Amino acid sequence: MANMKAMAVILMALWSSFILQIAYGAGECGKTPINTVALSMSPCIGAANNAKVSVPPACCTQVKKVLAMPKCMCAVFLSPIAKQAGINPAVAITIPKRCKIANRSAGKKCGSYIVP
Repeated sequence: MANMKAMAVILMALWSSFILQIAYGAGECGKTPINTVALSMSPCIGAANNAKVSVPPACCTQVKKVLAMPKCMCAVFLSPIAKQAGINPAVAITIPKRCKIANRSAGKKCGSYIVP
């Protein structure tokens, strides 16, 4: 029950941040606002907070889509909306490897983190 409440709070924070999004120009995620991409990655929240949690298939599917633009993935993991959701970037950056995605930009920098 507590997990459901926490998920609801996180989703509300993500949605609120999405509503407040003003800039819709081309950026790290193309013309899609980072907050929209972050919302689409909500199945990853548990795995992005704890490296011991198995990554849900729905998360891996979404990560594969977002990895088409590697800068987008990094921008999402380091975004204010991710911080609001309590995402740990050091753990989140491991999700592509935990999903066994081969073309994950291993060795590239994402902020102060290196993609494993």
